[in-house]
Amino acid sequence: QVQVMESGGGLVQIGESLSLSCGSSASGFRFFSVGWYRQAPGEERELVAAISSQGRTTYADSVKGRFTISRDNAKNTAYLQMNNLTPADTAVYYCNVGAALGSPGYWGQGTQVTVSS
Repeated sequence: QVQVMESGGGLVQIGESLSLSCGSSASGFRFFSVGWYRQAPGEERELVAAISSQGRTTYADSVKGRFTISRDNAKNTAYLQMNNLTPADTAVYYCNVGAALGSPGYWGQGTQVTVSS
């Protein structure tokens, strides 16, 4: 059973930064894409950023220029650096490893990010 675990969430003020980590037990981690998603109360889960096995990145328009996704295959870990946070970024952030056509991938339990005004 592949395990995925997020860490690094917390409570910050407007304009501050947080760095999230996503560790996975997947033996083939380097072959998998990784996505960071978030879900705010009453909202649907949305894709924030993704990185392919080759390192190609995509971002939601709402976070472009503020968030950076990266990965360290040697550590089976992906990261999400979040800068200039706003209250609109408040949500539970989830990491997905390995989602692809025909496969839902593996989800972590999520980590809460709260940006206080």
